[in-house]
Order: sequence, then C-alpha cells, then structure tokens
Amino acid sequence: MKIALYQGPGRLNDVEGAFTQMAELAGRAKASGADLLLLPEMYLSGYNIGLSNAKKAAITADGQDMARIGKIAETNGIALAFGYPELVGEDVANSAVLIAPTGKVLLNYRKSHLFGATDRGMFAAIGSEFALADLNGFKIGLLICYDIEFPEPARRHALAGADILLVPTAQMEPYEQVARHIIPARAYENQVYVAYANHSGNADGFEYIGLSSICGPDGAVLAAAGKGEELIYAVCDAAHQSAVRQTDPLLADRRPELYFPLAAEP
Repeated sequence: MKIALYQGPGRLNDVEGAFTQMAELAGRAKASGADLLLLPEMYLSGYNIGLSNAKKAAITADGQDMARIGKIAETNGIALAFGYPELVGEDVANSAVLIAPTGKVLLNYRKSHLFGATDRGMFAAIGSEFALADLNGFKIGLLICYDIEFPEPARRHALAGADILLVPTAQMEPYEQVARHIIPARAYENQVYVAYANHSGNADGFEYIGLSSICGPDGAVLAAAGKGEELIYAVCDAAHQSAVRQTDPLLADRRPELYFPLAAEP
C-alpha cells in the first residue's frame, strides 16, 4: 500500500478552504499512485485556534460535513486520514478519522493524551479507545501527536495486531527530537509502519518543525520532509514487514509478567 503524506501550513480557521485543498491533494496523491493520503492534526481548522473557534469549526463523525469528505475520498478513489475538531455533545475532542476509498468512515479516534494548556484549553479529555481498521490487507491504527511520545499507546496497537500507525501531529519548536528520534524508534520497537504528518511554518503562533516522515517496521526512514510544504510518499510492504517480524520476534520475546508495575501510579 502506497501512502501519501502532506505537510503544510493548512487553512487556519477556514474549513471550506481545507475542503478545497483536501480535494486537490487527494487528486495529486491518487495520480501518483497513492492508496491513502494522511494530513496533519486538526487539519480542517488549524491547531492553535482557541476553544471558541474550535467549537465553531467542530463537526460530528457521522454528519453532513464528514459525508462531504467521504465524497472526496470516493471521487478520487483514495483513503483519507486527517485530524479535525470533533463535536461530542457539548464538548470538542481533538480527533482523527480514517475514511475508506468508498467514502465509509472506518475509524474515528480521539486524542488520549492532551498536551499542555493549549490542548486542555480547547479539548475534552475523552479519548480512551484504541481501535484498528482493515484497509488493503493492513491493520491500521490512529494516534495523534503527543500520544506517540508515550510508548504505551503504540505498543497497545502493536499487541492488538496493528501493521500501520497513522499519526497526524502539530509538532512545534523545540521538539525536533520527537520527529528525528522517537518516530523511528516507535516503528522499530513495535515493528510497524509509522506515518507522522506535521504542519509547517508559523500559522497560528507556533513555529512548526515540519520533519514529517514515514518509517518502516525496521526503523528505516522511508520518506522524510524538510521544514516546508511537501507531499511525500512511501510504500508499506507486507512481505517486508513479515520478514522483519520473523527475523527479530520482539513482541513474542517479551516477558509481560515482568512489566505489570509499569501500569501502576508512580
């Protein structure tokens, strides 16, 4: 399966502009042979927009706006994954969705680890599920930004059988170490493909680092962006992943009986 990953400044407080851009990017990605297009965290609205704007931009996971995006996927014959502000009752969740090329919503995920005052000022801490979806023979999981900085969410997905983790992010200065070191490490230690899609530029008061990447199950960086706007591609190869897992059976060699204290409060 070929993944396209978009890194860019997005459309701050411009949901209609984001729809238009998504359709254009989906067409470009499909023309390059991609099966899936991944976009950054809070792609539909921009990230650091405050609670009031987040509520204005928020959409539901099963509403008309999501159906419009499903039509973009269906028209272009490509799966879409992106971050967005999700309206959940009276709350807003920092969410990400995976939509099949048929337009069907396969997976909706709510960020489980909120980062600092920015996240907590906009979003409700209601993310607690780590579901997987099947697409093109791969089991796919979603995480969002800060989630991948903890080893447990990625490992939980891996133990459930994930092959690919899609991670929309809004990573800003001074956290280049996450993009450069943690992302390849998460891929290697869990033997999964990890696609990490960031913003670029300074669109909303944060200086985004860019440095999006797609890493293989052996930790190899298959595609990497710089600091500006880019559309990058990499192929997820099931045979290669199987060979990596057979050569170094990291998950099978674990000794879970030794790890129970890790779940206890410090």
